[in-house]
Amino acid sequence: MEIISLISVIAAILLLLLLVIRFKIPAFLALLVSCFVVGLLVGHPLEQIFTSIQTGVGNTLGFVAVVIGLGALLGGFLEATGGAEVLAQKCLVFFGEQKASWALLISGFLIAIPVFFDVAFIILIPVVYSLQRKSGKSILVYALPLLAGLAITHAFIPPTPGPVAVAQILNASVGWVIIFGFLVGIPTAFVSGIVFPNFIGSKIFVTAPKLFEDKPSVNPPKLGHVLLIIGWPLGWIVLATCLNSTGFEHHLPENLQLTIQLMGHPFGALLSANFVAWILFRSHYQLDSSKLLEISNQSLQPVGLIILLTAAGGAFKQLLIDTQTGTMITNLVHSNGISILLFAFIVAVLLRLIQGSATVAMITAAGLTAPLLNDGISEPKKALIVIAIAAGSSIFSHVNDSGFWLVSKYLGLNEKDTLRSWSLMTLILSLTGFLMVGLISLWVS
Repeated sequence: MEIISLISVIAAILLLLLLVIRFKIPAFLALLVSCFVVGLLVGHPLEQIFTSIQTGVGNTLGFVAVVIGLGALLGGFLEATGGAEVLAQKCLVFFGEQKASWALLISGFLIAIPVFFDVAFIILIPVVYSLQRKSGKSILVYALPLLAGLAITHAFIPPTPGPVAVAQILNASVGWVIIFGFLVGIPTAFVSGIVFPNFIGSKIFVTAPKLFEDKPSVNPPKLGHVLLIIGWPLGWIVLATCLNSTGFEHHLPENLQLTIQLMGHPFGALLSANFVAWILFRSHYQLDSSKLLEISNQSLQPVGLIILLTAAGGAFKQLLIDTQTGTMITNLVHSNGISILLFAFIVAVLLRLIQGSATVAMITAAGLTAPLLNDGISEPKKALIVIAIAAGSSIFSHVNDSGFWLVSKYLGLNEKDTLRSWSLMTLILSLTGFLMVGLISLWVS
């Protein structure tokens, strides 16, 4: 029976890859088809398959849709008002042009928390162009630190969609994911965003292409307001997680406990952050309600696909659980002495390399890993598994990834140099990230 279950999962994954890569079927549809394949091959009744899909979608979206939607709204405010450029320019002033790589790395790291990767990259690429023209150095010296910061936060730190979706599928604490996301992300950013760009920039010289004119923002927000919008939800979530994990929360007055519980939940933190942003832009930057509504509507448009993908991933996980397939995979993994962290990382790596999409790799890997978790696994350990999946899904972006072509176009690189620079950077990022996860796991029970 275990062999049949394993064959069923392998067949479902192969079909998923075939539909996505060969026939260009949307990943949402392909994942749902894979759910049916698993259910039918293991002999699950048809009505039960429908019920499992409905349960999986409902349980997943009840949390993910709200968090991703509220996070997208915050990112929309910063994108539309020029907040991202303000943060990048202030970092450049603080560090100076001699340490512009650090400024761009930190800017990318912070900006990608509320703003989607590709949007943030396109917004900030004029800063990279300007620095390259002033310094005469290779554009890679400035572009790769920015890309490293964006990629690490995009994969490791909520409320970006990927780690939020994986955390929900694995039932992991978002607060712990944020904490470990920073602990893993900071050294990973240094290796992939500072050390490697300085090396490869001396090997590949590329000047900034002239794709468009740099346009200054109109009445941009102040740096303090930008940092408040980004830091508000993260601060509350991390505070609640730390107090709750240490038990110190129970020594506080009851009203303060309730406040921390309310504001420290991702819903409360992000919802209140949106109100803070709304009030700031309404009162300090003369944006009327109609303009704020327009920004909000536009920022919510890109999240539909991500939410549907996450829903299908939740359905896939539920099928594995309801058909007992996940339990059988768990037995096979444990009987062969394979670490759950290593299993999660390798599955994400293989899926990313084969089909290209980091989001599909993260969600599918999470669905396969979720049945391996039991009640005895602590919240910190679950969060580390989330980061392991994020690291695996970040590995070696190449020609089957849309991000590869985005970077190639905006940096004016040919395919060979894009592989030697951007792709190699993502490989270093992934391996360094997983190495840090392994080291931290030695201290986490």
